[in-house]
Amino acid sequence: MMDVRKIQELLPHRFPFLLVDRVLEMKEGESITALKNVTMNEWFFQGHYPGMPVMPGVLIVEAMAQSGGILLMNMLKGQEGKAIYFMTINNVKFRKPVVPGDTLTFKVNITKLKGTIGQIHGEAFVGNEKAAEADMMAMIADK
Repeated sequence: MMDVRKIQELLPHRFPFLLVDRVLEMKEGESITALKNVTMNEWFFQGHYPGMPVMPGVLIVEAMAQSGGILLMNMLKGQEGKAIYFMTINNVKFRKPVVPGDTLTFKVNITKLKGTIGQIHGEAFVGNEKAAEADMMAMIADK
C-alpha cells in the first residue's frame, strides 16, 4: 500500500531513525498495519548485546509510534508545515525478544481523537507472537 518513499513524504525521519519499511494496510482514521524487516545490518546491533543481538525495546516502541504517526499524518489534508509530536507512552510491555531475521508487524489503532490530540494503541508481532505493546498519545502541531 505504501513504500518507504511515500512514508518519507509523511514523516520527517530518515536513516538511521526511519524504522518503518512498508505500510500493508490502512483504514483512514482507524488503524494501520506496517512492517519492519530486522536484519543483522542494523546499526544498533553493533553495540546492543554483541554476540547475542536483540533489537532494543525502545526502538520497537519508536517504530510503533512512527506507524501511528503515519496514520495520523495521512488523515491531515495539506499536512505541509505540520508534524506529529508524541506526548506520552504508557503501559509498555515487552513479550518476546526481536532478533535479526525477524519481520516486525505493527498493528496500531486510534483509540481516541479529539482536536489535535490522538490516543493510539500499538502492538508489534513477530509472526503470530506478540513482541510488544504500548498506549501512546500524540499531538498534531506546527513544525
